[in-house]
Amino acid sequence: MLIERSGFVLAALTIAGAAAFSAPARADDTIRVGVLAEMSGPFAPYGKQITTGMKAYMKLHGEKVGGKKIELIVKDTTGPAPEVAKRLAQELVTRDKVQVLAGFGLTPNALAVAPVATEAKVPMVIMNAATSVITAKSPYIVRVSFTLPQVTAPIAEWAAKNKIKKVYTLVTDYGPGVDAESTFKRVFAANGGQVVDSVRVPLKNPEFGPFIQRIKDAKPEAVFIFTPAGETAVAFIKAFKERGLDKAGIKLIGTGDVTEDDVLEAMGDEALGVITTHHYSAHHKSPENDAFKKAYADVAGPDARPNFMAVGGWDGMHVIYEMVKKLGDKLDGEKAISAVKGMTIESPRGSITIDAGTRDVVQDIYVRKVERVGNKHFNVEFDKFAKVKDPGKS
Repeated sequence: MLIERSGFVLAALTIAGAAAFSAPARADDTIRVGVLAEMSGPFAPYGKQITTGMKAYMKLHGEKVGGKKIELIVKDTTGPAPEVAKRLAQELVTRDKVQVLAGFGLTPNALAVAPVATEAKVPMVIMNAATSVITAKSPYIVRVSFTLPQVTAPIAEWAAKNKIKKVYTLVTDYGPGVDAESTFKRVFAANGGQVVDSVRVPLKNPEFGPFIQRIKDAKPEAVFIFTPAGETAVAFIKAFKERGLDKAGIKLIGTGDVTEDDVLEAMGDEALGVITTHHYSAHHKSPENDAFKKAYADVAGPDARPNFMAVGGWDGMHVIYEMVKKLGDKLDGEKAISAVKGMTIESPRGSITIDAGTRDVVQDIYVRKVERVGNKHFNVEFDKFAKVKDPGKS
């Protein structure tokens, strides 16, 4: 069952959902999962991918687990809005009596909700937000997605070992971007590389032109970039090509957010050749990924392509189902988190493990290149770093 709300306004309510609110199901019948996601505004694709991944998992595995019905109550944070996220989380806990908090496309929202999870002793499953420090902000947080240091360190190492010695970095100026910049500089230097200069751009509505011209004038061998997935990344790729950096022999490398699967077709041939490191590509070859993509298409339509956020929603639901299997409706926060510490599951991206010490994900990170496959564009994997932990905590 899925109930969606934006703020305090009910956006969509089924008859069954209305009955649930007027006469809540007994705790031993229903497990309520409060989902905080960006469902409107420029980051709406984040919320759509996460929640569709969650619904796809439920469609394939059923809405009941251990005899308990799983109900999603979705609320719209509207974007990077910490105060809104915190208020909605408090409402979910106090009014809706959710037993799990989940979602979280953006770091500011996850950080704002962490104290709510701690005070309420409710498990909180991070399905995308990637700043390293998030899991340290509450003992009730577990993350199934990734961290920026985890996907940045491999591209820094790969670049240095593949004759790229001088790099200019450009990142978005918020938690994940700062993580990416500091990690790239540290690992690249440790492997003999030199960062010739760095720039940070605003999270909202950055104008890339002046920054890209400055990069071109510095004549690096490559640009390392991190921006949030979506429109910002598309704008950067287009500006990179328009300013002729590729014709000047400057390579483009980055984290997989930049060429995420959902926007590759919007980038088109301009993205060809971009090399990134990340934990998921829709082109990944495995039976688990085939099953995931089919379930996703059953929910979103045959032309919809899932990205890494959808995988976060899928795997997050897997973890929640495992909590319920082990604890039933007695989802005590401490016991729920303890139940998944050290757990290994088969994901569409490959095997992942929840580190027992940090409650963060350990996973393979793939080196990929944007290529044309048939008449479509994909991140095609050609190398990998196995069982990578978050270097921000190691």
